[in-house]
Parts: sequence; structure tokens; C-alpha cells
Amino acid sequence: MLLLKVSEHALVLKYLLFVFEDDTGSDQKGKAADASLPTKVGKGVHSEVLDSKLVFSHAQRTRALVYAIGETLWRAGGRKKATVAMLDIPAIYIDRNFKEEEQDEAVAKALEGVCLDSGKELHRLVRFCDVTSISSLHQQLQNLLPGFRSPMGALLLLFSALLSRGLDAVQADRDDPDQPLVTTPFGHASQEIVNLLLCGHAVPNVFDGNMDMGGGMCLKGIPTSVEVGFLTLLESLNLCKVGQHLKCPKWPIWVIGSESHYSILFAFTPTVQEESEFDNREMLVRQAFDAQDQSGGGGFITAEALQQILPDLNIEFSQDVLNTLCSSDIVVWNDLWQALLQLDKSKGGLKDSCNTLRRRQFDVYHFNGIAKTVPTIGNVSHQRPRLTKIEVSVPPKWTPDVVLAEEFKASGGDMSQEASDSGASHPEPAQHAPLVDCIRTRWQRATCHWTGDAPSIV
Repeated sequence: MLLLKVSEHALVLKYLLFVFEDDTGSDQKGKAADASLPTKVGKGVHSEVLDSKLVFSHAQRTRALVYAIGETLWRAGGRKKATVAMLDIPAIYIDRNFKEEEQDEAVAKALEGVCLDSGKELHRLVRFCDVTSISSLHQQLQNLLPGFRSPMGALLLLFSALLSRGLDAVQADRDDPDQPLVTTPFGHASQEIVNLLLCGHAVPNVFDGNMDMGGGMCLKGIPTSVEVGFLTLLESLNLCKVGQHLKCPKWPIWVIGSESHYSILFAFTPTVQEESEFDNREMLVRQAFDAQDQSGGGGFITAEALQQILPDLNIEFSQDVLNTLCSSDIVVWNDLWQALLQLDKSKGGLKDSCNTLRRRQFDVYHFNGIAKTVPTIGNVSHQRPRLTKIEVSVPPKWTPDVVLAEEFKASGGDMSQEASDSGASHPEPAQHAPLVDCIRTRWQRATCHWTGDAPSIV
């Protein structure tokens, strides 16, 4: 059930960081909240690098939660309707005139002794409400928040999402309707539930669209673009392939999946997903090169093929460079790439006036809601969720490995004894954790640095 909380946390971040205006009415989109506000996203979060951009008022967080749940259910209902599951307890327990603590205490008291092993007891406890407008949905959720904050909250959200989509539609979405949506004994959600929360369809796969397997068999994937995305450690293990819909969501927020747990990766600016002019140009050249590569991905084409693609790409090599590239019957990508780096942009090349590898550098944050023991002053320990700031550096996509190896040596990765003795300054070597493998499924060959303990996805 932790997945349901994580998916809503991801959407809550969308509203807090990119959508809402602050209480004064000024534009909040893409900006930080006032650092003087008293509470943080994720109450009690432990982090030595907590950014003031993650400080929000209680009212902001509550409003974001209402809108996040509403978006999930409204999307599952095809943006025409939604069904909200609620606790069937006396209205006084959810009276909005009560303080939040009083509401929560009343709901907790009403749930005392409830045994969810009994279907009959569950039917007695839960009822449902259909709404046909997004404004009515927000109003209902605002009134029912104490139930969603209770230990029953994740189950209520799951029921609401399934019924908003419709049970027949959920079964039609799936490749194998006989498999369980939630597995025993630990209550792990299936990929169908993950996708239902992220895209509104209970499809079982993470690739884009549908895959026709022939013989009338079709595997169902993500049908359209999404607001927040999904990355998984399983892709780094070659057990699946996440499509562009989930890798490149509208907002720079991703649910991270491991073998048994979900966490969140996010950035403060959507520009982390933008390709640079250099990357776009490099990709265009590489696509044209690969279209002529008859070696099955070996990374070389014929000299004749090179002569054919250069005019289409508006690349103007000097005759001496062409003679060197075409000195044999084949042209290797590494050689072409190096030649492009020496060719001015005005002639279709990739020359960098700074003569440096054009790495993209940006920061992302990783949030793990599972508490960790944190020692404090006075030998007192606290259990707190974890938030880690990660510095990411990404080389151009088609940089040959030999170039990256040379850069690694130059940065101190293979520092000579002479350089060490001289006290020369070198960048710290890249750090690694399973999260880095997930990040590299989105940004190829990225290197990461952080302060303190490694970010954990378990």
C-alpha cells in the first residue's frame, strides 16, 4: 500500500512546486515557497541538504493533497466522473469545524477493533459516492480528508481509483485478468495499479502504446503522456524497458521502483528534461549515421554512405578531413564524432569554443518515506524519512566510451603519483548506489554525487 502514498506524494509535489499560486496570489509556478514557512514537505524529513524550496505551509500541503487525489481519480474516470470511497462513520467525525487532530482522533476511535479480514466488516465500514465535476470532487475530498489520513487511507484510495476507472474497464486494460492486483503476503501492488495511478489505465506494461505480438495477441502499455513519471531498477537489470511516456513526464517528478519499495525522484526545474542544442544536433547526426549502418549496430558505415549523408546534414568538411575519414572503405562513428568536434558550428560541426566536453549538470532530490534512525544531540535517536540532494552530470549521448575514459583520467580517476604529490586539485570521483542505475535509465551514463549516506531505494 506504500505505492499509493508515494504516487500521491509525487502529485502533491507537482502542485506545490509547479502549479499553485501562493497565498498572496503571486505566481508560484516553478518557484520556491517562502523559506520562513514553518513546516516542510514530508513532516520530520531528515536531510542535511534540505532546500528552502521544500518548505510549505500546512494549508498549501493540504490543498495539494486534495488536488493530487482528485487528479488521480478524475483521470481514472476518463475526466468525466469519479467515485470516492469513504468511511461510513457519523458526520460529526468529519466536521470541518473540528481541529485536524480532533478529526483524526475521532476517526481512529471509530476504527478501533475493525478487522479487515472480514469482507462483511469492510462492507459495513465503507460506502461510495459518485461525482461528475472536478469541483464537486475537490469538495468531497476536502470533507473526507480525515479518512484518507487514517490507516484506511491507502485502501480508500485504491478502491476509489479502481471504481473510478470501472471494474470492467480495469479487467479490459489487463493482459491477464486472472492475476491478482495486490499480491500476498506483503500487499505489493502490481504494475497495473502503478499505471492506473500514473496514467489512469490499469495496463500491465511500461513501454509506450501497445505491442502487437501476432496471432491476435497484443500487450498493452502506457497509452499517452503523463504528469509524473516512473523509473525502475528492473530496467537497469534488463528485465523491462520503460517508454518515453513514463521517462519524460510533463513535470520532472518520477516514482522510483525497486524490487520491493517505491520512492520519489524530483527536480525543481523542468529544464532537466530539455535537450541542449548540442544534444539535438548530435542526435540528428547519429540518427542519420545509424540509418546507413548496415553492420547491425556496429558503429560504422561505408565511405560512400558518409558522402551521401553529409549534404543532408549541412556538414562541410575540408577535403583533407574527408580524405582522412574515407581513407579506408569504412567510417567509424568515433572518428566522425571527433572530426565533428573540431568542425565549427557554422559548417555543421559540434565545435565547443571552450574545448570541453559539453556535460549537462543539474540537481535532483530523492525522497524515501521509510524512516531511518537518525542520531541527534544528547544521544537521542529519531526515526525520520530521508531526503538526499544529488548532483547529476550527463555527457552528450553519443560520446564514445574512449573519450569518457580519457576525461575520467584527466579528472583524477587515474591520478598519477606525481599529481597526487603535487597537491593538484581534482574533482571527486563519481559515487554509486542502485538509485544511480535508475537515473542512468533516464540520463545515459550519468555520474552522481551526494553528501552523507547514499540514497536508498529500499
